Amino acid sequence: MGRRILNDALRTIVNAEKRGFATAQLQPISNVMAAFLKIMKYRGYVKDFQVHDSHRVGKITVQLQGRVNDCRAITYRQDIQSKSIEDYRLRTLPTRQMLQDWVEAELHPFK
Repeated sequence: MGRRILNDALRTIVNAEKRGFATAQLQPISNVMAAFLKIMKYRGYVKDFQVHDSHRVGKITVQLQGRVNDCRAITYRQDIQSKSIEDYRLRTLPTRQMLQDWVEAELHPFK
């Protein structure tokens, strides 16, 4: 598992959506996962989520809405030069639908 906690959680959500489940249990959890689910809830992709026992291993119960077709986390890390960031982003990320880069985040902060 290790660094793939967010990716595994997103695959669990996608698999539960494909099977038609109303909820999905995510375990183990992280603060990044909770922040990502907050954005998904704000954008209307999930109804709600509850964090249970976050001080230990913990779990998150996500109420699904049926709007997630595919969702993945980019786990590949690579050193790139600052002048190549835009080219790398355009080449690597297929869509901008649910993506907010750091420039957009400074202009329109998420609350």
